Amino acid sequence: MTTSSAFDAPPGRERRVLCVGAAVMDTLFRVRTLPTGQGKILPYDMLQIAEGMASSAAFAVARLGGDASLWGAVGNDAVGERIIADLSESGIDTSGMLRVEDARSAISTILVDDQGERLIVPFYDAGLHETVKPVTRQEVSSFDAVLVDVRWPKLALRTLLAAREAGKPAILDGDVAGDGVIEMLAPAASHIVFSQPAAERLAGAAELVKIVGLLKRKFERAFISVTAGENGSFWFDDRTGEIAHLAAPKVRAVDTLAAGDIFHGAFALAVAEGLPIEETMRWASMAAALKCQVFGGRTGAPSRAEVCDGLRDWDVPMTKMTDRQWKRSERQ
Repeated sequence: MTTSSAFDAPPGRERRVLCVGAAVMDTLFRVRTLPTGQGKILPYDMLQIAEGMASSAAFAVARLGGDASLWGAVGNDAVGERIIADLSESGIDTSGMLRVEDARSAISTILVDDQGERLIVPFYDAGLHETVKPVTRQEVSSFDAVLVDVRWPKLALRTLLAAREAGKPAILDGDVAGDGVIEMLAPAASHIVFSQPAAERLAGAAELVKIVGLLKRKFERAFISVTAGENGSFWFDDRTGEIAHLAAPKVRAVDTLAAGDIFHGAFALAVAEGLPIEETMRWASMAAALKCQVFGGRTGAPSRAEVCDGLRDWDVPMTKMTDRQWKRSERQ
């Protein structure tokens, strides 16, 4: 059984994680079922909150005891002011946020049903991410890890390259993106955590073990993993050449919104703290699962104590497939 002591915060200062990418004002509506056609649907709960992939990941870092910074962009408007204030009040350093004069802040409307599934309608102003500042090795050297999403590709690439030059973990949230974005960012990353839809699209396959093998061959220099929701997570073990699978903790899902982002934030903090990869995957999996039990997007991110408590009672073993086995599965 996994004990919580392996996941206690390391001695000394809090580890610093820089998150780069989306900052959005979300309006969440809780509904019984998602709509299947035109008409009117009446929610029974709602919440407005600033989040987005990088923003929610940064919040997870802060909740888990790390020092989180966010580089994102908002419009020079009331929504942008609210986004920055909301994230700052949540314990995230937003001093690196950019306010864009001639762009509107990003917003989205999200429906969450009683099974925890969601329907998302996002809007990003095309001018929001046009300005890209230079990023130097010295600028990122004070961080213990950087995590970028795919919403601001040019800044993400500069940050990943600077992190690699500084010898810091350069982590990519490999979510679904525009044509060529993943292919541009992935070669600069030291770690890539793909969502299942993005991984399937990129690999041109549907079987997850096969996908991990294909993506590892495509991006040989990076640690490769794929998160698959209730089907757990898969990754390529660079020490043994095996593909590992960890089942997801069994929870009653109330809201899956931001679960992947919480996984990425927990993953980045664990890497920054030097946790071995197997423990890192357990840590991130538990954090994401606990979030799914709470309505409210990123607000459901658990504390470090809550994750440690969950891990204490979770003894699901990992399974591994050897190089020969997964290559044979590719041919089938």
